[in-house]
Amino acid sequence: MQSRLFLAGLVALTLTALPLFGQDAAPQATPGAAQAQPGARQRRPLPKPVNLKVLPKDIAPEELVKIMRGYAGALGVECNFCHAPNPQTHKLDFASDAKEDKGFARTMIAMTRTINDQYMSQINDPDAMPADKHVTCGTCHRGHTMPEHFVPPPEEHHHPQQGGADAQKPQ
Repeated sequence: MQSRLFLAGLVALTLTALPLFGQDAAPQATPGAAQAQPGARQRRPLPKPVNLKVLPKDIAPEELVKIMRGYAGALGVECNFCHAPNPQTHKLDFASDAKEDKGFARTMIAMTRTINDQYMSQINDPDAMPADKHVTCGTCHRGHTMPEHFVPPPEEHHHPQQGGADAQKPQ
């Protein structure tokens, strides 16, 4: 009886250890390569962007993500503001044009590009910093989906008090 228990234990131990034998050895670090942090999750490579209409078609996926995060921050939104979910997977379908807001975003991207290229580039103010001569989504949106309407403060009129030293006398 003890030999059967021993044999069953040995089989169980062997079966649980088999997946470990099939794993590849840890990859060797190449000189100059950044060391991964212990416990850090490996990221899958980003897919090549598709259906780009106003951004460069050859943009690196990492650069596209950086730009998109900037747009999201400037409008105070998440990706699903412009990108529709895939009905089957329920994950965002970044190539889809199903949401009208994505079309609006493309128009606004083209508008800011035109403003910067044709108008802001003409500003030759020596006191202006480069950022002062460049508009972004945040220039108008400032963290809101719709730009807030600018209401100038009421004009202050300084009326001299009647009879005071500053009062003008009719002539």
